[in-house]
Amino acid sequence: MSRRASAGYYPSAEPDPPSPAHQRSGLTSTIFLSDFPRSAYKHRSERTRDMDILDGTAIEPDGDFGRLLSVLRRGGEPDRVPFFELKSDIEAAVLGEEDGPGWGYVDVDEDALERHVRHQRLLGYDYLDWRSRTFAFRRAERGTGETDQGERSYVQAGASLISSREEFENYPWPDMETVDYSGLDRLAEVLPPKMKIIARFSGVLENTLWIAGYQTLCMMLYDDRELAGKCFDAVGSRVLEYFARCAQHPAVGAVCLGDDMGFKTQTILSPADLREFVLPWHERICTAAQEAGKPSILHSCGNLEEIMDDVIACGWDAKHSFEDQVLPVWEAKERYGDRIAVLGGFDMDKIARFSPQKVREHTSELLQRCGPGGGWALGTGNSVADYVPPQNYVAMLDEGYRRGRYPLDA
Repeated sequence: MSRRASAGYYPSAEPDPPSPAHQRSGLTSTIFLSDFPRSAYKHRSERTRDMDILDGTAIEPDGDFGRLLSVLRRGGEPDRVPFFELKSDIEAAVLGEEDGPGWGYVDVDEDALERHVRHQRLLGYDYLDWRSRTFAFRRAERGTGETDQGERSYVQAGASLISSREEFENYPWPDMETVDYSGLDRLAEVLPPKMKIIARFSGVLENTLWIAGYQTLCMMLYDDRELAGKCFDAVGSRVLEYFARCAQHPAVGAVCLGDDMGFKTQTILSPADLREFVLPWHERICTAAQEAGKPSILHSCGNLEEIMDDVIACGWDAKHSFEDQVLPVWEAKERYGDRIAVLGGFDMDKIARFSPQKVREHTSELLQRCGPGGGWALGTGNSVADYVPPQNYVAMLDEGYRRGRYPLDA
Protein backbone atom coordinates (compact mmCIF):
# COMPACT_ATOMS: atom_id res chain seq x y z
CA MET A 1 0.00 0.00 0.00
CA SER A 2 1.43 3.37 -0.96
CA ARG A 3 2.30 5.80 1.78
CA ARG A 4 1.16 9.40 1.77
CA ALA A 5 4.16 11.68 1.71
CA SER A 6 4.14 14.07 4.64
CA ALA A 7 6.73 16.36 6.13
CA GLY A 8 5.69 15.13 9.54
CA TYR A 9 5.88 11.40 8.79
CA TYR A 10 8.93 9.49 9.99
CA PRO A 11 9.12 6.43 7.70
CA SER A 12 11.07 3.51 8.99
CA ALA A 13 13.61 1.61 6.98
CA GLU A 14 12.38 -1.08 4.62
CA PRO A 15 12.01 -4.45 6.38
CA ASP A 16 14.84 -6.93 6.33
CA PRO A 17 14.28 -10.64 5.74
CA PRO A 18 13.55 -12.67 8.88
CA SER A 19 16.74 -13.11 10.88
CA PRO A 20 17.99 -16.44 12.21
CA ALA A 21 16.78 -15.27 15.62
CA HIS A 22 13.27 -14.83 14.26
CA GLN A 23 13.43 -18.24 12.63
CA ARG A 24 14.63 -19.86 15.85
CA SER A 25 11.74 -18.30 17.72
CA GLY A 26 9.19 -20.32 15.79
CA LEU A 27 7.14 -17.14 15.26
CA THR A 28 8.13 -16.39 11.67
CA SER A 29 4.92 -17.62 10.05
CA THR A 30 2.64 -15.70 12.39
CA ILE A 31 4.64 -12.49 12.24
CA PHE A 32 5.90 -11.97 8.72
CA LEU A 33 3.49 -13.63 6.31
CA SER A 34 1.08 -10.70 6.08
CA ASP A 35 -0.55 -12.10 2.95
CA PHE A 36 -1.88 -15.11 4.86
CA PRO A 37 -5.63 -15.25 5.44
CA ARG A 38 -6.65 -14.25 8.97
CA SER A 39 -7.33 -17.87 9.84
CA ALA A 40 -3.61 -18.52 9.48
CA TYR A 41 -2.81 -16.29 12.44
CA LYS A 42 -3.85 -18.86 15.01
CA HIS A 43 -2.22 -19.93 18.19
CA ARG A 44 0.01 -22.98 18.06
CA SER A 45 -1.76 -24.71 20.91
CA GLU A 46 -4.91 -26.81 20.79
CA ARG A 47 -6.74 -24.08 22.72
CA THR A 48 -7.31 -21.92 19.62
CA ARG A 49 -10.84 -21.21 18.47
CA ASP A 50 -12.09 -19.38 15.40
CA MET A 51 -11.28 -15.67 15.42
CA ASP A 52 -14.85 -14.60 14.75
CA ILE A 53 -14.39 -11.14 16.24
CA LEU A 54 -11.80 -10.22 13.61
CA ASP A 55 -13.76 -11.60 10.66
CA GLY A 56 -14.69 -8.85 8.25
CA THR A 57 -12.37 -6.22 9.69
CA ALA A 58 -10.34 -4.05 7.36
CA ILE A 59 -7.26 -3.80 9.59
CA GLU A 60 -4.03 -4.87 7.94
CA PRO A 61 -0.85 -5.72 9.87
CA ASP A 62 1.01 -2.60 8.70
CA GLY A 63 2.78 -1.67 11.96
CA ASP A 64 5.32 1.12 11.55
CA PHE A 65 6.65 2.98 14.58
CA GLY A 66 7.37 5.96 12.34
CA ARG A 67 3.62 6.52 12.26
CA LEU A 68 3.30 6.77 16.04
CA LEU A 69 6.55 8.71 16.28
CA SER A 70 5.13 11.44 14.06
CA VAL A 71 2.30 11.81 16.59
CA LEU A 72 4.58 11.81 19.62
CA ARG A 73 6.80 14.44 18.00
CA ARG A 74 3.77 16.44 16.79
CA GLY A 75 5.30 16.31 13.34
CA GLY A 76 2.13 16.58 11.26
CA GLU A 77 -0.16 14.01 9.75
CA PRO A 78 1.18 10.48 9.12
CA ASP A 79 -0.42 8.08 6.63
CA ARG A 80 -3.20 7.22 9.10
CA VAL A 81 -4.19 7.83 12.70
CA PRO A 82 -2.16 5.38 14.82
CA PHE A 83 -3.49 3.40 17.78
CA PHE A 84 -2.28 3.56 21.39
CA GLU A 85 -3.21 1.78 24.63
CA LEU A 86 -1.73 1.59 28.09
CA LYS A 87 -2.50 -2.13 28.20
CA SER A 88 -5.11 -4.71 27.26
CA ASP A 89 -6.59 -7.40 29.48
CA ILE A 90 -8.50 -9.05 26.60
CA GLU A 91 -5.81 -10.00 24.11
CA ALA A 92 -6.74 -13.69 24.32
CA ALA A 93 -10.46 -12.99 23.85
CA VAL A 94 -9.83 -10.81 20.81
CA LEU A 95 -7.72 -13.54 19.23
CA GLY A 96 -10.41 -16.15 19.92
CA GLU A 97 -8.41 -18.04 22.54
CA GLU A 98 -9.15 -19.27 25.99
CA ASP A 99 -8.02 -17.04 28.82
CA GLY A 100 -4.32 -17.08 29.37
CA PRO A 101 -1.63 -14.99 31.02
CA GLY A 102 -1.67 -11.39 29.84
CA TRP A 103 1.33 -9.55 28.54
CA GLY A 104 3.25 -7.22 30.81
CA TYR A 105 1.46 -7.97 34.06
CA VAL A 106 2.54 -11.55 34.70
CA ASP A 107 5.76 -13.45 34.22
CA VAL A 108 6.34 -13.88 30.52
CA ASP A 109 6.03 -17.26 28.86
CA GLU A 110 6.24 -18.15 25.18
CA ASP A 111 2.47 -18.31 24.73
CA ALA A 112 2.00 -14.86 26.24
CA LEU A 113 4.81 -13.44 24.13
CA GLU A 114 3.46 -14.92 20.91
CA ARG A 115 -0.06 -13.77 21.74
CA HIS A 116 1.08 -10.21 22.39
CA VAL A 117 3.07 -10.00 19.15
CA ARG A 118 0.15 -11.31 17.10
CA HIS A 119 -2.38 -9.11 18.89
CA GLN A 120 -0.38 -5.94 18.33
CA ARG A 121 0.36 -6.72 14.71
CA LEU A 122 -3.05 -8.01 13.67
CA LEU A 123 -4.84 -5.05 15.22
CA GLY A 124 -2.69 -2.42 13.54
CA TYR A 125 -0.46 -1.27 16.38
CA ASP A 126 3.03 0.07 15.74
CA TYR A 127 4.75 -1.21 18.87
CA LEU A 128 5.10 -3.98 21.44
CA ASP A 129 4.94 -3.42 25.19
CA TRP A 130 7.53 -4.41 27.77
CA ARG A 131 8.31 -3.97 31.44
CA SER A 132 10.85 -5.82 33.53
CA ARG A 133 9.38 -8.39 35.85
CA THR A 134 12.46 -8.18 38.09
CA PHE A 135 11.92 -4.54 39.05
CA ALA A 136 9.17 -3.90 41.56
CA PHE A 137 8.52 -2.19 44.88
CA ARG A 138 7.00 -4.19 47.70
CA ARG A 139 3.54 -2.76 48.30
CA ALA A 140 1.37 -2.47 51.35
CA GLU A 141 -1.27 -5.17 51.64
CA ARG A 142 -4.22 -4.80 49.30
CA GLY A 143 -7.81 -5.74 49.84
CA THR A 144 -9.59 -8.24 47.61
CA GLY A 145 -13.15 -8.79 46.53
CA GLU A 146 -15.16 -10.89 44.12
CA THR A 147 -16.67 -9.28 41.01
CA ASP A 148 -18.33 -10.55 37.84
CA GLN A 149 -14.84 -10.68 36.33
CA GLY A 150 -13.40 -12.67 39.23
CA GLU A 151 -11.32 -11.59 42.20
CA ARG A 152 -10.13 -7.98 42.22
CA SER A 153 -7.54 -6.31 44.41
CA TYR A 154 -7.71 -2.72 45.52
CA VAL A 155 -5.51 -0.25 47.34
CA GLN A 156 -6.35 0.32 51.01
CA ALA A 157 -5.70 3.93 51.95
CA GLY A 158 -4.79 3.00 55.52
CA ALA A 159 -2.31 0.22 54.73
CA SER A 160 1.34 1.26 55.07
CA LEU A 161 4.83 -0.18 55.06
CA ILE A 162 6.63 3.06 55.94
CA SER A 163 5.39 5.38 58.64
CA SER A 164 8.69 6.12 60.43
CA ARG A 165 12.37 6.61 59.67
CA GLU A 166 13.13 3.19 61.10
CA GLU A 167 10.67 1.58 58.71
CA PHE A 168 12.19 3.57 55.87
CA GLU A 169 15.64 2.19 56.67
CA ASN A 170 14.33 -1.36 56.99
CA TYR A 171 12.24 -1.31 53.83
CA PRO A 172 13.60 -3.71 51.14
CA TRP A 173 14.38 -1.14 48.46
CA PRO A 174 15.03 -2.77 45.04
CA ASP A 175 18.66 -3.38 44.15
CA MET A 176 18.96 -1.91 40.66
CA GLU A 177 22.02 -4.05 39.99
CA THR A 178 19.75 -7.11 39.94
CA VAL A 179 17.19 -5.75 37.47
CA ASP A 180 17.11 -7.97 34.39
CA TYR A 181 16.76 -6.15 31.05
CA SER A 182 17.29 -9.24 28.90
CA GLY A 183 13.57 -9.31 28.14
CA LEU A 184 14.18 -6.38 25.80
CA ASP A 185 16.64 -8.51 23.84
CA ARG A 186 14.16 -11.39 23.74
CA LEU A 187 11.38 -9.15 22.49
CA ALA A 188 13.70 -7.54 19.96
CA GLU A 189 14.33 -10.98 18.46
CA VAL A 190 10.66 -11.34 17.53
CA LEU A 191 9.99 -7.68 16.81
CA PRO A 192 8.12 -7.35 13.50
CA PRO A 193 9.81 -5.15 10.90
CA LYS A 194 9.31 -1.40 11.40
CA MET A 195 7.81 -1.86 14.87
CA LYS A 196 9.47 -0.79 18.11
CA ILE A 197 9.14 -1.49 21.84
CA ILE A 198 7.56 0.87 24.37
CA ALA A 199 9.17 0.34 27.77
CA ARG A 200 6.80 0.97 30.68
CA PHE A 201 6.71 1.19 34.44
CA SER A 202 4.50 2.57 37.20
CA GLY A 203 5.12 6.01 38.59
CA VAL A 204 6.89 7.98 41.27
CA LEU A 205 3.72 9.06 43.05
CA GLU A 206 1.94 5.75 42.54
CA ASN A 207 4.69 3.61 44.01
CA THR A 208 5.25 5.98 46.93
CA LEU A 209 1.54 5.87 47.69
CA TRP A 210 1.48 2.07 47.43
CA ILE A 211 4.43 1.78 49.84
CA ALA A 212 3.56 4.41 52.42
CA GLY A 213 -0.20 4.39 52.02
CA TYR A 214 -2.30 7.43 51.14
CA GLN A 215 -3.32 8.31 54.68
CA THR A 216 0.16 7.83 56.10
CA LEU A 217 1.78 9.83 53.29
CA CYS A 218 -0.61 12.74 53.82
CA MET A 219 0.21 12.78 57.53
CA MET A 220 3.91 12.47 56.74
CA LEU A 221 3.75 15.50 54.47
CA TYR A 222 2.49 17.46 57.48
CA ASP A 223 4.55 15.89 60.29
CA ASP A 224 7.86 14.96 58.62
CA ARG A 225 8.35 16.37 55.12
CA GLU A 226 11.98 15.31 55.13
CA LEU A 227 10.96 11.66 55.49
CA ALA A 228 8.33 12.10 52.77
CA GLY A 229 11.01 13.52 50.51
CA LYS A 230 13.28 10.55 51.23
CA CYS A 231 10.47 8.19 50.20
CA PHE A 232 9.83 10.02 46.94
CA ASP A 233 13.55 10.18 46.18
CA ALA A 234 14.11 6.49 46.90
CA VAL A 235 11.37 5.63 44.43
CA GLY A 236 12.14 8.31 41.86
CA SER A 237 15.87 7.59 41.61
CA ARG A 238 15.19 3.93 40.87
CA VAL A 239 12.46 4.61 38.32
CA LEU A 240 14.80 7.09 36.62
CA GLU A 241 17.62 4.54 36.43
CA TYR A 242 15.24 1.95 35.00
CA PHE A 243 14.01 4.23 32.21
CA ALA A 244 17.50 5.53 31.45
CA ARG A 245 18.62 1.94 30.85
CA CYS A 246 15.55 1.08 28.79
CA ALA A 247 15.85 4.17 26.61
CA GLN A 248 19.37 3.17 25.58
CA HIS A 249 18.19 -0.08 24.00
CA PRO A 250 18.10 0.18 20.19
CA ALA A 251 14.77 -1.66 19.91
CA VAL A 252 13.02 0.73 22.30
CA GLY A 253 11.11 3.45 20.49
CA ALA A 254 9.64 5.28 23.50
CA VAL A 255 9.22 5.10 27.26
CA CYS A 256 5.91 5.35 29.12
CA LEU A 257 5.46 6.22 32.78
CA GLY A 258 2.14 5.43 34.44
CA ASP A 259 1.68 7.88 37.29
CA ASP A 260 -1.92 8.69 38.25
CA MET A 261 -1.86 12.12 39.91
CA GLY A 262 -5.51 13.08 40.04
CA PHE A 263 -9.11 12.05 40.47
CA LYS A 264 -12.32 13.53 39.10
CA THR A 265 -12.13 17.00 40.64
CA GLN A 266 -8.48 17.68 41.55
CA THR A 267 -5.00 16.29 42.07
CA ILE A 268 -4.37 13.51 44.60
CA LEU A 269 -1.82 15.62 46.48
CA SER A 270 -1.68 19.39 46.46
CA PRO A 271 -0.16 20.94 43.32
CA ALA A 272 2.58 22.41 45.53
CA ASP A 273 3.56 18.98 46.89
CA LEU A 274 3.54 17.45 43.41
CA ARG A 275 5.81 20.24 42.18
CA GLU A 276 8.19 19.73 45.09
CA PHE A 277 8.39 15.94 45.31
CA VAL A 278 7.09 14.28 42.11
CA LEU A 279 7.44 16.46 39.03
CA PRO A 280 11.22 16.98 39.40
CA TRP A 281 11.61 13.23 38.92
CA HIS A 282 9.30 13.39 35.91
CA GLU A 283 11.57 16.02 34.41
CA ARG A 284 14.65 13.85 34.98
CA ILE A 285 12.95 10.88 33.31
CA CYS A 286 12.04 13.01 30.29
CA THR A 287 15.62 14.29 30.11
CA ALA A 288 17.02 10.75 30.18
CA ALA A 289 14.71 9.76 27.32
CA GLN A 290 15.62 12.87 25.35
CA GLU A 291 19.33 12.20 25.79
CA ALA A 292 18.75 8.77 24.27
CA GLY A 293 16.76 10.30 21.41
CA LYS A 294 13.50 8.67 22.55
CA PRO A 295 10.10 10.29 23.18
CA SER A 296 8.44 10.01 26.57
CA ILE A 297 4.76 9.32 27.30
CA LEU A 298 2.93 10.09 30.53
CA HIS A 299 -0.16 8.11 31.47
CA SER A 300 -1.88 9.95 34.29
CA CYS A 301 -5.54 9.73 35.24
CA GLY A 302 -7.66 12.41 36.83
CA ASN A 303 -7.99 16.17 36.85
CA LEU A 304 -4.55 17.69 36.27
CA GLU A 305 -5.69 21.15 35.24
CA GLU A 306 -3.79 22.90 38.05
CA ILE A 307 -0.48 21.23 37.13
CA MET A 308 -0.84 20.66 33.39
CA ASP A 309 1.52 23.51 32.51
CA ASP A 310 4.05 21.97 34.91
CA VAL A 311 3.57 18.54 33.32
CA ILE A 312 4.29 19.97 29.88
CA ALA A 313 7.30 21.87 31.22
CA CYS A 314 8.77 18.56 32.42
CA GLY A 315 9.29 17.64 28.79
CA TRP A 316 6.70 14.94 28.25
CA ASP A 317 6.07 14.40 24.54
CA ALA A 318 2.59 12.96 24.99
CA LYS A 319 -0.16 12.68 27.61
CA HIS A 320 -2.46 9.68 27.86
CA SER A 321 -5.69 9.04 29.80
CA PHE A 322 -8.73 11.26 29.28
CA GLU A 323 -12.24 11.03 30.68
CA ASP A 324 -15.20 12.95 29.28
CA GLN A 325 -16.39 14.05 32.72
CA VAL A 326 -12.95 15.45 33.56
CA LEU A 327 -11.55 16.71 30.25
CA PRO A 328 -12.74 15.31 26.92
CA VAL A 329 -9.84 14.48 24.64
CA TRP A 330 -10.99 16.88 21.92
CA GLU A 331 -10.91 19.73 24.44
CA ALA A 332 -7.49 18.58 25.65
CA LYS A 333 -6.16 18.70 22.10
CA GLU A 334 -7.59 22.14 21.50
CA ARG A 335 -6.18 23.43 24.78
CA TYR A 336 -2.78 21.73 24.88
CA GLY A 337 -2.21 20.09 21.47
CA ASP A 338 0.24 22.76 20.30
CA ARG A 339 2.56 21.82 23.19
CA ILE A 340 2.02 18.10 23.82
CA ALA A 341 0.53 15.18 21.90
CA VAL A 342 -2.69 13.68 23.25
CA LEU A 343 -3.38 9.95 23.14
CA GLY A 344 -6.55 7.89 23.44
CA GLY A 345 -9.68 9.41 24.91
CA PHE A 346 -12.51 7.06 23.91
CA ASP A 347 -14.33 7.31 27.24
CA MET A 348 -14.32 4.06 29.21
CA ASP A 349 -18.00 4.24 30.09
CA LYS A 350 -18.89 4.60 26.43
CA ILE A 351 -16.71 1.80 25.09
CA ALA A 352 -17.98 -0.50 27.85
CA ARG A 353 -21.70 0.20 27.34
CA PHE A 354 -22.21 1.35 23.74
CA SER A 355 -23.34 -1.03 21.03
CA PRO A 356 -20.70 -1.81 18.40
CA GLN A 357 -22.50 0.50 15.95
CA LYS A 358 -22.47 3.35 18.47
CA VAL A 359 -18.78 2.66 19.07
CA ARG A 360 -18.16 3.12 15.36
CA GLU A 361 -20.13 6.36 15.28
CA HIS A 362 -18.25 7.76 18.25
CA THR A 363 -14.92 6.69 16.75
CA SER A 364 -15.76 8.62 13.59
CA GLU A 365 -16.59 11.66 15.71
CA LEU A 366 -13.27 11.41 17.54
CA LEU A 367 -11.41 11.12 14.25
CA GLN A 368 -13.01 14.31 13.00
CA ARG A 369 -12.49 16.25 16.22
CA CYS A 370 -9.01 15.07 17.18
CA GLY A 371 -7.39 13.78 14.00
CA PRO A 372 -6.79 16.91 11.88
CA GLY A 373 -3.19 18.04 11.98
CA GLY A 374 -1.91 14.86 13.64
CA GLY A 375 -0.67 14.84 17.21
CA TRP A 376 -3.31 12.33 18.33
CA ALA A 377 -3.61 8.53 18.49
CA LEU A 378 -6.86 6.60 18.78
CA GLY A 379 -7.49 4.47 21.85
CA THR A 380 -9.50 4.13 25.02
CA GLY A 381 -9.52 6.74 27.75
CA ASN A 382 -7.55 4.48 30.08
CA SER A 383 -6.91 0.85 29.10
CA VAL A 384 -8.69 -2.13 27.61
CA ALA A 385 -9.99 -3.54 30.88
CA ASP A 386 -11.53 -7.00 31.03
CA TYR A 387 -15.03 -5.52 31.25
CA VAL A 388 -14.68 -3.95 27.79
CA PRO A 389 -16.61 -6.09 25.27
CA PRO A 390 -14.08 -7.42 22.76
CA GLN A 391 -16.43 -6.62 19.87
CA ASN A 392 -16.54 -2.96 20.97
CA TYR A 393 -12.76 -2.74 21.20
CA VAL A 394 -12.35 -4.24 17.74
CA ALA A 395 -15.11 -2.00 16.34
CA MET A 396 -13.19 1.07 17.55
CA LEU A 397 -9.97 -0.05 15.89
CA ASP A 398 -11.64 -1.23 12.70
CA GLU A 399 -13.50 2.05 12.27
CA GLY A 400 -10.30 3.91 13.06
CA TYR A 401 -8.46 1.96 10.39
CA ARG A 402 -11.20 2.41 7.80
CA ARG A 403 -11.80 6.12 8.35
CA GLY A 404 -8.52 7.27 9.85
CA ARG A 405 -6.43 7.55 6.72
CA TYR A 406 -5.18 11.04 5.91
CA PRO A 407 -6.52 13.24 4.50
CA LEU A 408 -9.50 12.53 6.74
CA ASP A 409 -12.91 12.46 5.09
CA ALA A 410 -15.54 14.77 6.50
